[in-house]
Amino acid sequence: MTSSATTPPSPWVTDVVLALASTLVVAVVIAADPSGQGDAGAAAYLFAAGFGALVLLRRTAPRTMLVLTFLGVCAYYALGFAPIGMVLPAVAALYAAAERGRAGWAAGTGLVLVAVATWFRVTDDDDPSAALTAYDLVTNVALTAAAVALGVAVRLAREARERTALVRELTAEQEAHAAQERLQAERLRIARDLHDTVGHHLSVVALHAGVADEAVGRDDDAARDALARVREAASGTLDELRATVKVLRSPTPDVAPRGALGLAGLDTLVAPVRAAGVEVEVRDDVAPGSLSDTIDAAAYRIAQEALTNVLRHADARRVRVEAAVDGGRLRLAVTDDGRGAGPSPGTGTGLAGMRERAGLLGGTLTAGDLPAGGFAVVADLPATLPR
Repeated sequence: MTSSATTPPSPWVTDVVLALASTLVVAVVIAADPSGQGDAGAAAYLFAAGFGALVLLRRTAPRTMLVLTFLGVCAYYALGFAPIGMVLPAVAALYAAAERGRAGWAAGTGLVLVAVATWFRVTDDDDPSAALTAYDLVTNVALTAAAVALGVAVRLAREARERTALVRELTAEQEAHAAQERLQAERLRIARDLHDTVGHHLSVVALHAGVADEAVGRDDDAARDALARVREAASGTLDELRATVKVLRSPTPDVAPRGALGLAGLDTLVAPVRAAGVEVEVRDDVAPGSLSDTIDAAAYRIAQEALTNVLRHADARRVRVEAAVDGGRLRLAVTDDGRGAGPSPGTGTGLAGMRERAGLLGGTLTAGDLPAGGFAVVADLPATLPR
């Protein structure tokens, strides 16, 4: 159920109320004239209504409102109506002008009204009751200052609320943008992981399927062994896909690397490569706990993609995998004695993904042919990430 109190009033309602209040105050002062001097007839009350009506111009023409109010006060006294003070009829106009951002005009008009009232009080020798007193001067100055100050305060409060709302809106947009960037980063990470893992396993599947095809009918034991390798690789791929689907279904996916993948699993990673007949040498000089989980998982993925490329393209007989930490940096190198990349090294999708992965972690990755033949992938990563 929505409360009507929470709905702000129409601006015109506020203006009408302010106009009626101004009219009522001036009319009461006219009716309560203690001196009995001057005309207090219907024309005087029409001036009171006119002063109030001018307030309706405060949103569209605040300076025009001030000028007309000043001229109206001068005309009122020139026609000899009951005294109401020079500043009192203009209080609403002074406040409205200051509230609409015309504080200079409001203050200037108020000072002119006070000066005019003071001048006539000082120079009027015919009416002793009109002599200037300190009370009258202070009252006029106080009314002017209060009206202008209140208008400025209301305007500043409104602008502060608007700035607060703008900051809140910008903050919400920034948070939404940051959330979108995190989501996009998570999607890219999952895509890279799937590319590395599925590509690696499918390369193993293709390799051993070819071995099994050639061995069927001639070496059944070799065929069975190759099919077993195919089954293991396919099972690993399915496990990775299940883990990925689980993450994608989670309402708050973890942005940290999944599972316990790391350089400690290099022996398991190179097993299919060895089974394919490639001699693999692993030299892991990384002490346990010297790498953060994110760096450890990224190094594993880079090594996995590099070994996948060896199986797919290198036609290598030997591969060497080296990992070491020195000076707070991890150096990971995967080298082979295959045929190399040829005239356009380092242009594949897998190599681009490895470079992107290293770059996101503040590292670098180089890939290219070796002078003595073969191909090398070298990653330089920070051992830990700043918290």
